[in-house]
Amino acid sequence: MNKALIAALALTLTTAGCGTIRDSKLNPFNWFGRDTAAPVQTLAPRGGYPVKVGKPNQQQIAQVSSLSVEKIPSGAIITAMGLPPTQGYWDTDLVPLNSGAPDENGTVTYVFMVSPPPADSPDARRVMNPQSREVSAAAFLNNYKLQGVRKIVVQGVSNARSVAR
Repeated sequence: MNKALIAALALTLTTAGCGTIRDSKLNPFNWFGRDTAAPVQTLAPRGGYPVKVGKPNQQQIAQVSSLSVEKIPSGAIITAMGLPPTQGYWDTDLVPLNSGAPDENGTVTYVFMVSPPPADSPDARRVMNPQSREVSAAAFLNNYKLQGVRKIVVQGVSNARSVAR
């Protein structure tokens, strides 16, 4: 019984001493030191390359005509209506900037993106009335992402629409 008690006491003292080993050179995780920020050398132009959002064939909508936010139990549905220059635009998306996180002012910004019709299609030449050209896009924000959001903005080429709490 005494040997078991001595072994348990030795094991307890050994593990209690591990706190000091944590920061010592005996710990293999400390062999290479802490990480530090290093300057990055790149061939990119000053200010960086322009950021492309959306899918490869998409472009920003000409005008955002309306914006609404509908509260639902699990979050909010953001719906935007946009007006492209001609008929035939399709594949609409509300693409969040900054990964959908609010900025320091609590603003979440989306870019309204659409895919244009093929250039040789009849739809690319039809202008008709604005109601026939209007397209819509929607996005969902869950309650977790809505925390701290005070304003939602949807951007087009010529304008932007926003709603605030």
